[in-house]
Amino acid sequence: MTRSDQIFTVAQMRAAEQALIDRGESVGSLMERAGKGVADWIWRIAHGRSVTVLCGPGNNGGDGYVIAQELARRGTHVVVVAPSEPATDAARAARERYRGTFDTAGNGGVLVDCLFGSGLTRPLSPELVALLSREAVRHSALLAVDVPSGIDSDTGRPLNEGLPANDVTVALGAWKFAHWLMPAMAAMGQRRLVPIGVEPIAGAATLLTRPHLSAPAIDAHKYTRGLVLVIGGVMPGAAQLASEAALRGGAGCVRLAAQGLHPSATPDLVLKRGPLVDLLADERTTAVLAGPGLGLDETARVKLGEVLAADRPTVLDADALTLLRPRHCESRSAALILTPHLGEMARLCESFGIDEGNRIDRATKLAQAAQAVVVAKGPDTLIAAPDGRLALAPPATSWLSVAGSGDVLSGIAVSRLAAGADGFTAACEAVWLHGEAARLAGPAFTASGLARNVSEAYAATL
Repeated sequence: MTRSDQIFTVAQMRAAEQALIDRGESVGSLMERAGKGVADWIWRIAHGRSVTVLCGPGNNGGDGYVIAQELARRGTHVVVVAPSEPATDAARAARERYRGTFDTAGNGGVLVDCLFGSGLTRPLSPELVALLSREAVRHSALLAVDVPSGIDSDTGRPLNEGLPANDVTVALGAWKFAHWLMPAMAAMGQRRLVPIGVEPIAGAATLLTRPHLSAPAIDAHKYTRGLVLVIGGVMPGAAQLASEAALRGGAGCVRLAAQGLHPSATPDLVLKRGPLVDLLADERTTAVLAGPGLGLDETARVKLGEVLAADRPTVLDADALTLLRPRHCESRSAALILTPHLGEMARLCESFGIDEGNRIDRATKLAQAAQAVVVAKGPDTLIAAPDGRLALAPPATSWLSVAGSGDVLSGIAVSRLAAGADGFTAACEAVWLHGEAARLAGPAFTASGLARNVSEAYAATL
């Protein structure tokens, strides 16, 4: 049974389809199932409008012939535009079964892109780009089947410039990485999934979904719920913001190791002074956060060294990521979460000697090198664990592009870690709660407003 949260590479998708064929399916039967499933969506979207299907030479084009035949059977006015003849047996058979209209152009309603799907690694010809662009202009909506033509399925990289944006993309069998990675993600429109019966694959990446959290046990107290220690620095506002987010992320108590508090700080924070090594030695402390507002001077370096040497479950963000070196990660056994944005990711990869690669390659290599869970932040946030687990987050609101939103994320993450989640689970829960809090906060929020919505986001998981 297809898991709707799994994300397949092209190779994994081919293996999953081959497994179905080995059990008695055929390419043709899978094509019929996929095409009729997509036709269901198009029929609803078209709502009586005409449909033009662009059919390429491969099996994606074969899906297009099945779609066209099914829509025609339902009474939709359909035109097929096929710039080339079918090149596979299954596509040829699907074309032979199509009894409708062919033309050199369509007009008006929904344009369906079945030129090429997942697996394409070469650019479209200029003629096909021109055809796709011209037909997109002539129609009021564009729907791509599986993966939009001209997109690398495994990386989300456009193989051509100037490709039109889609209103809807219907994935076949399982999600592909291009559906959730920039820059392709921005041109997918609404995403839908048509199951075709493929089985889950062990170790496949997953799409982040709503976590199932719980209320504290009836006999819980502040220390059993988790004690967070946040390390302050030269910019106290960032650490206070992270602390306030941690208070709402499920931990029972949050301590801020700093010299003082801003007058606007919540009275719920516990201010702790004194030597950091003594605070870290408190056995009740279940997770530590360092980085927001930490600074980059020698004092900050010493603090970071003491935090990591204490070997407690730890989240590192902001300045701590700039100061982090491979030696800091040696001999650690406790969970470690790193939350870099794009620039911090580049600096970490340089520090850890990771060669250039695509976004997923770099995150997974860094996770292995640092033996840490890496939350690579951005419009296409991904979470990579050192054991190979990988999760991608659905796009959150673009209003998250505000100063301090990363501090809020790190505060949520350390709270989930303190509450007892393993590093990967804590990171996934934090990213989901962060995105949901942003949705609840509405437009043009501040980071403090975002933090205030974490409790309501948590409520959505109960």
